[in-house]
Amino acid sequence: MKSVKVYHYDAFSNEPHKGNPAGVVLNGDDLTVEEMQEVALKVGFNETSFPVKSNKADIRIRYFTPGHEMNLCGHATMATIYALKTRGLLGDKTDLTIETKAGVLPVKIDLTADKGIYITMKQASPQFKEFKGSIKDLANSIGINLADIDIELPILYGSTGTWTLLIPIKTLDAFKKMKPNNKLFPSLLTEMPKASIHPFCLETYDPNADMHARHFSSPFSGTIEDAVTGTASGVMGAYFAKYIKSEFEESLNLLVEQGQEIDKDGRIIVRVLNNEGGYDIEITGNAVYVKDFDVMLGN
Repeated sequence: MKSVKVYHYDAFSNEPHKGNPAGVVLNGDDLTVEEMQEVALKVGFNETSFPVKSNKADIRIRYFTPGHEMNLCGHATMATIYALKTRGLLGDKTDLTIETKAGVLPVKIDLTADKGIYITMKQASPQFKEFKGSIKDLANSIGINLADIDIELPILYGSTGTWTLLIPIKTLDAFKKMKPNNKLFPSLLTEMPKASIHPFCLETYDPNADMHARHFSSPFSGTIEDAVTGTASGVMGAYFAKYIKSEFEESLNLLVEQGQEIDKDGRIIVRVLNNEGGYDIEITGNAVYVKDFDVMLGN
């Protein structure tokens, strides 16, 4: 029997039990990949992260859902960097690089904010791919009607490190009735069966927010819904810049809200920077410590 200490942080909030929970295991180098997966399954959060040594960045982070390893996870990155910084494991460092399966990415830590530490991470370059499936079946799979989808805008797979299907929705009211049938997703997402689904709209609860969203997990991940999603918010910002407000100069700053329907209210700042015909994407958020607990392996 082996005991593993897991630290629970909530990302994209400074209030415990809001935002998005992540498990952080600080002694990742002591675990095998199989043990990391077992820990993530037993923790049950959408993501558990394992900072480990890197030979090409300041730190490497591995991200696991209860079902499989992920290339990148925004909220677990926020939780991990917050944990390392507040526990004195990064020293005075406020600019660092993280090695992920989506590449080596820069991270900045802002200690001057009024409401605590804020962390900015750059994401992978945005990519988009066409969805060619049935829009009606897609609507049914998340419990809404075809009429709820804004067909004036494209339905696209997007990624800034993790693939999700972006679905533009007409009104905020539609989000309250959404009930995902995640098991249907792979048969509908034939171009990318392991993608998650990310409906969004431009109506918001918070008058200061620019976009609202929910995030429904791929069934392969072992979870149903992700409360406040960093990578999906990043690619949603790129979508906004490309298809909704394409005329801007150097940068676009967006405030994204998510989680209200499941009592996990969180906020993410997304910055889109014009870069020679493409976009650089950064997200900024915070985190808060909730508790720690032990997971027993092998039982």
